[in-house]
Amino acid sequence: MIEHKIGSVLLKSGVVLAPMAGVSDRAYRELCMKFGAGLCISEMVSSKALSFNSKKSEELMEISDSERPCGIQIFGDEPLCMAQAAQRAMHNKPDFIDINMGCPAPKISSNGSGSALMKNPKLCGEIVREVVKACDVPVTVKIRKGWDDENANAVEIAKICEDAGASAVTVHGRTRMQYYKPPVDYGIIKAVKDAVSIPVIANGDIDSAEKARFVIEKTGCDIIMVGRASLGNPWIFSQINSYLQNPEEPICFPTLEQKLDVMVDHIEKMVEYKGEHMALLQARKLVAGYFKGIKGAASLRNEAGKISVLNDLYILRDKALSANL
Repeated sequence: MIEHKIGSVLLKSGVVLAPMAGVSDRAYRELCMKFGAGLCISEMVSSKALSFNSKKSEELMEISDSERPCGIQIFGDEPLCMAQAAQRAMHNKPDFIDINMGCPAPKISSNGSGSALMKNPKLCGEIVREVVKACDVPVTVKIRKGWDDENANAVEIAKICEDAGASAVTVHGRTRMQYYKPPVDYGIIKAVKDAVSIPVIANGDIDSAEKARFVIEKTGCDIIMVGRASLGNPWIFSQINSYLQNPEEPICFPTLEQKLDVMVDHIEKMVEYKGEHMALLQARKLVAGYFKGIKGAASLRNEAGKISVLNDLYILRDKALSANL
């Protein structure tokens, strides 16, 4: 079996969970690690908010032992502020720190953070250098192909990050201007892999075991990162792991009952961590993911958008089961 490492951190597998704002909270990370994710990363945390002692930002950094190895992702555009955020994050004993240089959301990039950093390669290097100096765990960086097609500078940025001390780089194969629309340029990930000696993590539209193998062969990447395809489908990690080890073995898919049992476990864990009101508000879009591809999915997704207490979830589960008998 291939050993996957980032710096001194040994991964549980070569398929990892992407950080996703509003999705990859503690309950979701624990769930995906249980199903075979090699590591996970927190939702992104604002370095500026941490400097103002934001309670919400502090809560985003809470890590449990069952989700390790786990990193904390920080974002911002000021090297010293990012270094201080990394030091604050270390109070939660993360296994590594991840720097966000890829978020395309306007509220992040319009302030010079996330993917906007790729427009300033020198600043990217300064941020990585200061964060590396500030903590004693590996530092990773998540980037995109570039800001737009005319500025596809992922290779340049990756080399700068490596020179500044980064232990790995994740590349999402789209520009900021493409957001999440196809096609993904796996060629740029291969170009990064060819240009640096640190591990390269491939990200973008990896939605099946077969696609994971294709991306590994196409890019030569060291690790695969799965994001949106895991929504309502944490089995994707075990499926990819199994397929990569033995592609001749048939891929196992869960029954509807198994899917709905995991859905309930997932949301109940959210309630335990956040309280029923907040958890159920956030769970609405997550629950909808578990209904993908089943009979009556549109109606069930519509009802999922209205759940407000756990009992609503139990009723919805029973409706899904009875509709698909």
